[in-house]
Amino acid sequence: MKLLAHGLNGAADLPIPLTYALIGAAWALTFSFALLFFAWRLPRLDPGSPGLPLPGPLRRVLDARATRTVIAVASVVVTACVIVIAVFGSSDPASNPVPGVLYIGVWVGVMVASLLIGPVWKVVSPVRAIHRFGCLLLRRPPERGLLRYRGEWGYLPAALGLFSFVWLELAWRAPGSVSSVLTWLLGYLVVTTIGLGLFGTVWAERADPLEVYSTLLARLSVYGRDSAGLPVVRMPLNNLAGTPALPGSVAVAATLLGSTAFDSFSTFPRWRELVDDLAPVLDPTLVRTAGLLVFIGVVGGVFALAARATGGVRPADRALLPRRLAHSLTPIVAGYLIAHYLTFLVEKGQSTVLLFADPLDRGWNLAGLADRDVAYVLSNHPSVLATCTVLAVLIGHLLGVAAAHDRCLVLLPPRHRLTGQLALMLTMVGFTFTGLYLLFGG
Repeated sequence: MKLLAHGLNGAADLPIPLTYALIGAAWALTFSFALLFFAWRLPRLDPGSPGLPLPGPLRRVLDARATRTVIAVASVVVTACVIVIAVFGSSDPASNPVPGVLYIGVWVGVMVASLLIGPVWKVVSPVRAIHRFGCLLLRRPPERGLLRYRGEWGYLPAALGLFSFVWLELAWRAPGSVSSVLTWLLGYLVVTTIGLGLFGTVWAERADPLEVYSTLLARLSVYGRDSAGLPVVRMPLNNLAGTPALPGSVAVAATLLGSTAFDSFSTFPRWRELVDDLAPVLDPTLVRTAGLLVFIGVVGGVFALAARATGGVRPADRALLPRRLAHSLTPIVAGYLIAHYLTFLVEKGQSTVLLFADPLDRGWNLAGLADRDVAYVLSNHPSVLATCTVLAVLIGHLLGVAAAHDRCLVLLPPRHRLTGQLALMLTMVGFTFTGLYLLFGG
C-alpha cells in the first residue's frame, strides 16, 4: 500500500465537505479571538509559575547520574549501529532501515515525544553524550567552550540546519537513498561535535537543529523546571511563554511551517507537471529548492509583517515584535506535525522497525520481525484520520492565538491592543485556511 506522508488522499476523506471545514475553522478562530479579547484582559501566562513538583522518587530517578549515563551510552551505541547499518547494509532504501530511523524515528518520533514529555533530544543526543565524556576527561565544564557564542547569532545556525534537513527531504533528487541520509547524518554529527567543542553547550541549545526543534515543541508539554531547576508539572502555555525571543526565532518557525506546507503542495499534480516541464532547462532539484524557499519566505515574511502592524510602539520595539511573538507559532508547528505525519509515524514507523529483522542484508530474522506485517490502523479509517487532522490544525491555531494575545497584552499599549492584534489574527486564519487546503486539496 502506497501512502502519502500525511496519510490522506484528499478532501474525500473528510466526513464533511472541505469548504465547510475551511469556513468552520476560520470562524472558530475569529470567535475565539473575540472571546479572548473580551474575557482575557490581563496577562495570565507566567513561565515562572511554580507548578506541581513531581514525586520525590520519580524526580530523583529522572535527575540521577546513573539514569543519564545509561541513556547517554545507549544513544551513542544506537548511533554507531545506525552508521554501521548505513555503511555495510543494503543500499536499497526499501531494505535498509536507516532512512526510516532519520525521517521517522528522529524527525517525527522524537519530536512527538518532546511534545508529550519534554525535551527528549537534549537527553538522548549522542553528540551531547560524547561531549560530556570528553569534558570529563579534560576536566572542563561542558558549558565552557573555547570561544564565545555571539548573542546576535541566536537561533540562526539552527534555522540553517533545519533548512538543510528539509532541503534533503523535499528538494534533493534522492532524499530516500541511504547514501544521502548517511551524508546528512555524518555532517550533522561532525558540525555539532565541533560546535560543542568550540562554544560549549550553548551551541546545542541554540544551533543544534534537532535540539532546538525538540526543545521548542517541549515548551508545549506539561513538563518543566522551577526556579531551582527541579522538574515540575505546569500548564503548557506557561511553559510556552518562557520561550526565549532570540534572533532567528521567526526563521526557525518559518522553516518548519513553510517546509510542511511545501511538502503538501509538492503532491499537487500541477506542481509535478511544472517540475517535469522545466527539467530540460532547469534541474528539478533547483526548481524544488526555489519552491521550498518561496514557501518558507512567505510564511516568515507574512508573520513578520503582521507582528509589526501595530501602532503605539517605538520603531526599535516594533522591529523586535516578530521574535517576541514567534513563540505563538509553536502550537501551529505542533498541530501540523501531528496532522501531516501521524500516519507516517504510526504506519511507516512499523515498516522501519520490521526492516531491523535483517539490517545488514544477511538473510537474518531477528526477533521474528520478518514474519510480522504492518497494521494500517489509521489508513483503514480515513474519516477518523481526517477528523484528527483538522482538529490538530485547529487546536494548534487556537493555542497560538491565545499565546499571541497574552504576549500582546504585555507588549502593546492599551489603546492598540485590539487593532495591533488584528493583522496577526488574519494571518492565523490565513495559515489555517491554507494549511487545511494543502493537506486535503491535493
